[in-house]
Amino acid sequence: MTHGLFIGLLAAVGAGRLLEMRLSRRHQRTLAAQGHARQADPVFRAMVALHTSILIGAALEVIVTDRRVPAIVAAPAAALFVGANFLRWWVIRTMAGHWNVNVVDSLALGVVTTGPFRWIRHPNYVAVFVELLALPLVGGAYVTAAIGAVLHALVLARRIGVEEHVLMSHADYRAAMGPKPRFVPRLVSAAQRAPRPDA
Repeated sequence: MTHGLFIGLLAAVGAGRLLEMRLSRRHQRTLAAQGHARQADPVFRAMVALHTSILIGAALEVIVTDRRVPAIVAAPAAALFVGANFLRWWVIRTMAGHWNVNVVDSLALGVVTTGPFRWIRHPNYVAVFVELLALPLVGGAYVTAAIGAVLHALVLARRIGVEEHVLMSHADYRAAMGPKPRFVPRLVSAAQRAPRPDA
């Protein structure tokens, strides 16, 4: 991928984020009209700043270093980027009107347990983390990828703490989602999947 194409990809991701913000605001207005208010979220601005910084940092790094990326790095990174976006849009489609970039207590409308939420509690954060780790690597912005991943992990740890404080206050959510892992689905052994002889 040329530097121009990579910077175009970064710009497209940035434009996509703006569209997501617009969708989120629309959902917020609908939820607010139903009495579901946005919750205090001291981490949101830091998260937006970090995502923006990763996009800008990746562009600057590839321009300054003029680094050529070997296919053995770029191809897996591109595959991860595409997979992460597929997962993120699956989450958005599954959550429908619940989906929001802010923390909104909408659990009175029900707990979402379908789609990727069948296996983990936070598929959206998995998708965003993988996307913003893989995206800089596509263009060879290794430093941005490394620093961004560390800072992203710290920001997400705080954001998830804020979100789960709201979610876990609901008994229905605790019952449906509490036993599930946050990020990585549990592997079911073949023995557990096999039918019992007396079944």
